[in-house]
Amino acid sequence: MQKPRLSTLQIWNMSMGFLGIQMGFALQNANASRILQVFGADVHELSWFWLVAPLTGMIVQPIIGHYSDSTWTKLGRRRPYFLVGALLASVGLIMLPQADLLIAILPALWVGAGFLMIMDASFNVAMEPFRALVGDKLNVDQRTLGFSVQTVLIGFGAVIGSWLPYVLAEWFNIPNTAAEGKVPLHLILSFVIGAGVLLTTILITVFTTKEYPPEEMEKYIDEDFYESDEPLNTNLSAIFTDFGQMPKTMKQLGIVQFFSWFALFSMWVFTTPALAQHIWLLPQDDNTSPAFNEAGDWVGVIFGIYNLVSALYAFLLPSIAAKLGRKQTHALSLLIGGIGLISVYFAPNKFWLIGSMVCVGIAWASILAMPYAILTGAIPPKKMGVYMGIFNFFIVIPQIINALVGGPIIKFFYGGEAIYALVTAGVLLILGAISVRFVEDPDDPVLLRKQGKL
Repeated sequence: MQKPRLSTLQIWNMSMGFLGIQMGFALQNANASRILQVFGADVHELSWFWLVAPLTGMIVQPIIGHYSDSTWTKLGRRRPYFLVGALLASVGLIMLPQADLLIAILPALWVGAGFLMIMDASFNVAMEPFRALVGDKLNVDQRTLGFSVQTVLIGFGAVIGSWLPYVLAEWFNIPNTAAEGKVPLHLILSFVIGAGVLLTTILITVFTTKEYPPEEMEKYIDEDFYESDEPLNTNLSAIFTDFGQMPKTMKQLGIVQFFSWFALFSMWVFTTPALAQHIWLLPQDDNTSPAFNEAGDWVGVIFGIYNLVSALYAFLLPSIAAKLGRKQTHALSLLIGGIGLISVYFAPNKFWLIGSMVCVGIAWASILAMPYAILTGAIPPKKMGVYMGIFNFFIVIPQIINALVGGPIIKFFYGGEAIYALVTAGVLLILGAISVRFVEDPDDPVLLRKQGKL
């Protein structure tokens, strides 16, 4: 039995919280390295502090997915997790740039790392159920649209988050420098505003979106394909059983995800020091000068550009995928993104980087949509949440590996020149594009139409 088709407004409302989540992520991605450097972290140590993010994601997302599959409350299955995650993430956003307020307890660097962990864990609590909600609510022919809408909202949220510090400093004259060991006021205000937007957008989703109760979901499961009468194992240990039984398509996508997310992690962690050294020609130990802060603000600008491009490109993804197929669309997008990252090395000035980030934005849009659109057709509807959480392993494991080896590679092999981490990231995106061709996507609407099944 087919699920009711949702209106465009309903699809937008069910993912509105992603706007706030990604605004918070963008503030973190563009500024966490800079904040930690202010608190005393060295360049080659940055990836170790960023290790917190993938570790918390790997632990939290499968657990949240498992319990959201097997529980039901007055707010539904997924919505309680949106709300709790948003509340905790807001605390992390407010306190990360103000970690020095608690130096009587611990050094500011460690307090900041602690709030980074709280923020990341909470983002994961809020974010994972959004992916599962698309699988819960939408039919196969609307899923690409559903994930593309999420990508649009992610893009616009990230643009706001990435550009906010620059706008506050340039348009409103909020100070963008501070005493040594202090985070500039424009960053503190940006994170506070981000917390407010996060809570507001999550509440929009919570109050405008209804979920199908378990008995109604049963009607929409294809009993010829899934054993819908099989009782759902609600024990937490079932995660390990589900991991061992993951579909073949999911394993194949894991290879693509490894290349993609190893590359993205390098970009997020090392772009600020890379540009400070390569474009602004600053020494490796400079992390407080006005020029360093100018480089950091520009990173926010260009990160906003790639997220804006991703939002606009996401509008095109459904129509491109309808013509080329989801695999070909994803492979082409990753290839373009890889070329963009490699081009950073050849940038003669900071404005060249705009073009580089346009290419990255195309890849980012596809990374946020296409793997999930492919995956949802390959996993049992009853286990949508837990498999979406397990799929997060293929996002966080490459980031963990990068966090462990990225800094030492820069220090010992790249002579402290972070720019080479971005070049390596570009090569990895190209390898990801090549690996897409080995993924099976039997649920692709293009293929189903050719077979007369859609």
